[in-house]
Amino acid sequence: MYVELKDICKNFGDFKASDHVSFGIEKGKLVALLGPSGSGKTTILRMLAGLDMPTSGDIYIDGVRVNDLSPKERGIGFVFQSYALFRYMNVYDNIAFGLEIQKEPKARIRERVEELLELTDLKDLGGRYPNQLSGGQRQRVAFARALAPRPSLLLLDEPFAAIDAKVRQELRSWLREMIFKVGVTSIFVTHDQDEAVEVADEIIVTNKGRIEQMGSPVEIYQNPKTPFVSGFIGRSTVVEDYHKLKGFPQGKYKKAVIRPEFIEAFKSDNERFKNFVEISEKGKIVDILFRGSSYEVKLDVNGVILTAYRSIDRRPIHVGDDMNVIIYRVYALDDDRAYLVENEELKRLDVDNVHLESYLYSSEGYFVI
Repeated sequence: MYVELKDICKNFGDFKASDHVSFGIEKGKLVALLGPSGSGKTTILRMLAGLDMPTSGDIYIDGVRVNDLSPKERGIGFVFQSYALFRYMNVYDNIAFGLEIQKEPKARIRERVEELLELTDLKDLGGRYPNQLSGGQRQRVAFARALAPRPSLLLLDEPFAAIDAKVRQELRSWLREMIFKVGVTSIFVTHDQDEAVEVADEIIVTNKGRIEQMGSPVEIYQNPKTPFVSGFIGRSTVVEDYHKLKGFPQGKYKKAVIRPEFIEAFKSDNERFKNFVEISEKGKIVDILFRGSSYEVKLDVNGVILTAYRSIDRRPIHVGDDMNVIIYRVYALDDDRAYLVENEELKRLDVDNVHLESYLYSSEGYFVI
């Protein structure tokens, strides 16, 4: 592993910001530290950078224990959430700053800065000052400045937090492309799960100073290992006594997480679902939110409010409509683990949720329900 944390603890008085944290990252990977505020992700980043020291445990970068090395000696580039650009320096001088501190020859500095201006699409902006740039351009300058000394590890603290939503979406793809081109191992902190899923090769989910789960975005999303991850990732509803729902008999777990994609809602007069009416729940639409490519539908099912997605191409529905609701699966929870539980009634009918999708289309290929 290129970056390793081994049994790291970090205490601030009686508060445990990091509680026996251990993980490894392969060289060249782009990894997201994902978690809610106060979960310990920024503390991990600061310890990697040498800005905070662990109370106990060891940090290795490229096989070298760096606990006793200064930030400068670790060869790390850091992009701060606020960018921390020097407002009285133009773009060129901001990018060159780290190289000048290293006392690089002027010709080499000029070559490196021009290379980075080209790489980050800032080649015509070298003479501008930070207050003359957009938020996205300032973020690119901060990125270029961090890359200038050719760091072995790049750390980014909430790199998109100060940018408006539209530009943030564009910069996610840009950052991933830049990291791939440069090939530097990178770790970024975020509390935005969409950001982590779209950008990262791997995600490390943090909670209360601990590592809950580490894996690819697909693995984290489809196979959450703990109650926290199952509820934190995706748009989830926690349901007590889920065994009262059809298809989920009494088991040893008392509550479960249900995601919108685990739910199908249809009108009782829909011929394509006539074989599923008997195993469905009765529900009522209490709210409908338009999300662009789909609707987010709130359903009252036996007093429980569940959320389902519905394509805009399907038959119109309205608040107050009665619906039949099928729940394909749930994540059943105990104190420590999350377990995927399938609907027993669907198993009896020898149908799964993927095959159910075929019922949504007419022979002409468009939604009919």
